[in-house]
Amino acid sequence: MRHDAKGLQSSAKVKLTCTKSISNLNDKVNPMIAKEKVVEALRKVYDPEIPVNVYDLGLIYDVSVEGRKVRIKMTMTAPGCPLGLYLPAMVEDAVRSGVPGVEDVEVEVVWDPPWTPLRITEEGRRQLKLIYGVDIVEEWLKRSEAQQPLG
Repeated sequence: MRHDAKGLQSSAKVKLTCTKSISNLNDKVNPMIAKEKVVEALRKVYDPEIPVNVYDLGLIYDVSVEGRKVRIKMTMTAPGCPLGLYLPAMVEDAVRSGVPGVEDVEVEVVWDPPWTPLRITEEGRRQLKLIYGVDIVEEWLKRSEAQQPLG
């Protein structure tokens, strides 16, 4: 074995390559799927009727990660939503393709509790205000209070 400077550089390169290969193998065998990465993927899915992503619109009720499986509970803005079959498929596809390491995605559509504008995130409210010029949540609250029977 040679102990000159060139030989030491070669040994160092081999060691770094091996370490990197083992690290990549560990990522494939035991990936850490972060809930934040799932949320990031969900923020790329937009309701075609409302120009806000499904997460900030408040349609996502729960995200859980168990190993390589992601479970999502979501709803629609109304039970008769024409996108009832389409939107959950978009959510599943976004997580499968946008989150490395995910092997299974389960999307469950739930109706309880019913969706209201109160579920919209601050970011969603900001986006809607830029588009429509009013705070949709505040307007909804005003109308809801006006419809309450006096008692």
